[in-house]
Amino acid sequence: MMIDRAIINRQTPKNLFVLLGPTGVGKTALSLYIAEHFRSPIISCDSRQLYRDLTIGVAAPTKEQQEQVKHYFVGILALTDHYNASRFEEEVISLLSSLYQQHDTVVMTGGSMMYIDAVCKGIDELPTVDEDLRKDLQHLYAAEGLEPIKAQLKILDPIFYHQVDIRNHKRVIHALEICLMTGKPYSSLRTNSIKQRPFNIIKIGLTRSRDELYERINRRVDLMMENGLLEEARRVYPYRHLNALNTVGYKELFNYLDGAWSLAFAVEKIKQNTRIYSRKQMTWFKRDPEILWLHPEDKLLMDKLEERIS
Repeated sequence: MMIDRAIINRQTPKNLFVLLGPTGVGKTALSLYIAEHFRSPIISCDSRQLYRDLTIGVAAPTKEQQEQVKHYFVGILALTDHYNASRFEEEVISLLSSLYQQHDTVVMTGGSMMYIDAVCKGIDELPTVDEDLRKDLQHLYAAEGLEPIKAQLKILDPIFYHQVDIRNHKRVIHALEICLMTGKPYSSLRTNSIKQRPFNIIKIGLTRSRDELYERINRRVDLMMENGLLEEARRVYPYRHLNALNTVGYKELFNYLDGAWSLAFAVEKIKQNTRIYSRKQMTWFKRDPEILWLHPEDKLLMDKLEERIS
């Protein structure tokens, strides 16, 4: 509660613009424009832009863009660092308490769905997982796959076992970690209650027609390859087992570096998997009725943003 009280200013309401949308829709360019308009810094809400060794493949803001507008949560982690949405929530809320001393409006932009929800709605407070336990489960997964982990989860938390996407190894492993850490079912610790924030949250979703978005995605992948994505993938290849690199763009090129795929096939798979991910993002975002959907080139966009400010 100390953080909340530090943010509150009854004379001047504080606003958080959340600029979200699928990958490739045009969030970066528009976030710079909006941030300059409101003289605001930018909080990146992209779970992969956190890693300093990933730049091209995650479309991180360039050095010039970061000089143009101050960015937070870009390039702050090593690939071996563990990070999650709960920690992001805590650190962003703490940062906002400081930023709102200087700014009435702050811009947050990205496409990481759980990270956005963590800041806007809050996330259940779960215990920090012991590193030895995490390593043990990762070694088990690497050696025997997901089946033995699924079997344990089914015994320890049958409710969550039947709720979770059983093919999503990250969520399955995390749930089992919590079960083993606490001795309680993961489902019993998930309240899904929405936290009240002492600032106004204004969600702007960017959207384009499917054909337009897919064309932009395909073009962006080609540009990434021209800018050195293969060389970047080769540099981080020794760390390919880490969660940070379980990411579209790198996984496909690792298959090329393994000799399993041709380079042309790997590039086409990057495009295809990016398009699939963009659909998953939109499915997630469309469930939120608070989002105002706009085309990035809407001529009245700034007027509509101004209308939302209290």
